[in-house]
Amino acid sequence: MLAALAVGGWSVATASIEHPAVVSEDPVDWTPHLAPGGGITRPMAFAVAQLGDTMYVGGRFQAVQDATRTTTVTRQHMVAFDASDGTLNSTFTPDFDDAVYAVLAVGDSVYVGGSFGTVDGVSRPAIAKLDAQTGALDTDFTPSGMASSRVSEIRLVDGRLVVGGTFKKNLVALNPNTGGNTGYINIAINGQVSGSQAKTEVYRFAVNPTGTRLVGVGNFTDVGGQNRQRAFMFNLDGVSTSLSPWYYEPLDDACRSTSPTRRAYLDDVDFFPDGSYFVFVSTGYITAQPSQIGTHICDAAARFETAELDPDEPTWINYAGGDTLHSVAITGAAVYVQGHHRWLNNPQGNDFAGPGAVSRRGIGAIHPTTGLALPWNPPKPAAQGGQDFLATPAGLWVPLDSQQFNNEDHAGIAFVPLP
Repeated sequence: MLAALAVGGWSVATASIEHPAVVSEDPVDWTPHLAPGGGITRPMAFAVAQLGDTMYVGGRFQAVQDATRTTTVTRQHMVAFDASDGTLNSTFTPDFDDAVYAVLAVGDSVYVGGSFGTVDGVSRPAIAKLDAQTGALDTDFTPSGMASSRVSEIRLVDGRLVVGGTFKKNLVALNPNTGGNTGYINIAINGQVSGSQAKTEVYRFAVNPTGTRLVGVGNFTDVGGQNRQRAFMFNLDGVSTSLSPWYYEPLDDACRSTSPTRRAYLDDVDFFPDGSYFVFVSTGYITAQPSQIGTHICDAAARFETAELDPDEPTWINYAGGDTLHSVAITGAAVYVQGHHRWLNNPQGNDFAGPGAVSRRGIGAIHPTTGLALPWNPPKPAAQGGQDFLATPAGLWVPLDSQQFNNEDHAGIAFVPLP
């Protein structure tokens, strides 16, 4: 996911963080808590970013409490706090009128994407740029074509702000100062997968650390005039973007679920810190046919090698056995996954623990080479399931829709440090 760092001005700000070990199972005690309020009874965190000593968390919430739950403050879908002790920031208080799904913090700015229409009462549909210190809206940043849309992913790549969502073009590269379309990405993305009632969308994407490959997932069937259902790869250089021949043909097939919201079943993707492979995670329930186990990515995590442009099958697949995985982060020591799953190592499961399954409630860690679950197991009850991770040099930030992490009180936000 996003390690948001300002590196020499407007440069690539998407490189993953490599860890020497798996993080602790014991979360720190000082993180704030999301709280019910403003008509929202189940607050959720959807995105997290760090800039210097400040954390920025976006989601669907209107109230936040300090770590001791003695102070409650109003925060409209976004909150900032100290990265070392959780102290709530009293100056960064922007007012979004709807949920925040993406946060990028870089330089002296915070870029925010979501389903909102206004910020501080000013029209800014789906994406806005804020001052990182004050939270003030940058009125010079005025993208067009975003009305009645959702922005669900933002990355800074080689001086361009790459944005994905449900807007007309679905994936664009914007000028980070003005919000104008640079024209760098000009590849048509069309269609909705069979059975889906949702808009065409690039829901999530990941960029390798050198900024030369972009892998996107979402609800689409055609990219650049080629069959690309649910996933694609772009080649990036300093001048233009082109469609890679990479494709995995089993993505043409549906999983067992008939739900319109689960037909476009790939939910997230992340690159290994050296860019040599990436991992998808998915919803979709179980495979449509038992014979598809091992090839089809349904309620599972799956590893692909970046250089293999015509894979016959993933390097490995770890199945949850009928439960969704929503987010993934690769640190080298582990492939972390979040969702509302109950198990991993469960290819024969169908809403039950099949042979070899291990209990991993709401979160888990997978060995990057074997594809099997690591012993790391801090249970996290989930309704929908966590939507994001942020690996930093100090550990792993975990936005939640849960009230607890490893049996401790952590409503919406948890941080697990490196040992």
